[in-house]
Amino acid sequence: MPQPTRPAQRSTYAGGLSRAQVVAWRNAIFVVFGLCGLAMASWVSRVPAVRDSLQASTLQMALLIFGIAAGSIIGLLGSSHIIARFGARLTIASCLTIASIGFAVAGVGATVGPNYVLTFIGLAVFGACFGITDVSMNVIGAANERVLGRAIMPIFHAFFSFGTMVGAGLGALAELVHLPIAVHTGIVALIIATAAITAVRFMQSEHIVEDDAVPVPDDDHSKSWRGRLSIWRDPRTLIIGLIVLGMAFTEGSANDWLALAMVDGHGVNNTTGAIVFGVFVSAMTIGRLAGVKLLDRFGRVPVLRWSSALAALGLVIFIFVPNEWVAIAGVVLWGLGSALGFPVGMSAAADDPKTAAARVSAVATIGYFAFLVGPPLIGFLGEHFGLLHALLVVLVLVAVAGFASGAARESHGARSAG
Repeated sequence: MPQPTRPAQRSTYAGGLSRAQVVAWRNAIFVVFGLCGLAMASWVSRVPAVRDSLQASTLQMALLIFGIAAGSIIGLLGSSHIIARFGARLTIASCLTIASIGFAVAGVGATVGPNYVLTFIGLAVFGACFGITDVSMNVIGAANERVLGRAIMPIFHAFFSFGTMVGAGLGALAELVHLPIAVHTGIVALIIATAAITAVRFMQSEHIVEDDAVPVPDDDHSKSWRGRLSIWRDPRTLIIGLIVLGMAFTEGSANDWLALAMVDGHGVNNTTGAIVFGVFVSAMTIGRLAGVKLLDRFGRVPVLRWSSALAALGLVIFIFVPNEWVAIAGVVLWGLGSALGFPVGMSAAADDPKTAAARVSAVATIGYFAFLVGPPLIGFLGEHFGLLHALLVVLVLVAVAGFASGAARESHGARSAG
């Protein structure tokens, strides 16, 4: 006797997506964030070898680093227009492929000749494409978050941290076996390009979360480049930018100066300084993985306020308590407090799907300003007042981020149930 057929269960996800499609999309974004972390750490891990090969001065190395940063800012400023024209998926695939070429060219420049100008050009191309990819992956990550109906952006950013761990490990291995820089960057470039092209096949369009029933006015931010630039006049954009600026400064200052501040300020040896930096990165990664449950339960604003308070407490302990073990406890609080600011800021910037690319681009540009200006500012202050006292600037910016947290409040309908 034939069994009665069960009616197909309708999808509860936007665009009629199945659970498998949404999960595959999420996993593809994990891969892209991880690839970006892998790329960045692969470069950082070979900086000493690049310096030796180029026989570059400290100033020349600073210019190379500035090439990446300047390229990133240019990419960020143009990203919303590129995403509006081509969509986030094609932008990610194209830019990661071009970034991998630039990365490989930089490796060749640092090895063959060596050629300083070629290295600079390769890194500038890498930085520009990296900036565009950064906005694209946050836009499409926010769209996936809306479809899932729960906070997941911090986990995307945790995968960036995982990628940096892998990249640092591979870089250390390359140094150990004396692998030429060009070979190392070539292998990493091939991995990035191949994985990126494969991953985007499983992504959905960021526009799948838009409500097509709502009329789009002619001056909408997604319609023209003038409209997209006008997002900079929106006070909410600027206030969310302050949140991201403060938290990016908090994270970036640790990346650049924590190990040295432990050595110079707390009198530990270089090995201990490096280990303490590892403690910070681990605490931040744990904070991102655990933070999604807090965001789902309490919402963005309370979590951001507590995060800024935690980071501020950690900084106060690190700056003012002379005991190295207590200072390490402060580093843990600093790392946990720094974990959620940048990813939550990206989620808040992408609340409105129609303006997501423009606002994320603007907010990310403000945030990247911290990475561009932060290291030399703290270095200048540290030269005159000591590194520990220089970190008081970070404490002020953390407080500003905490006071601005209300701008990240979830918009009505910011998430769709899944």
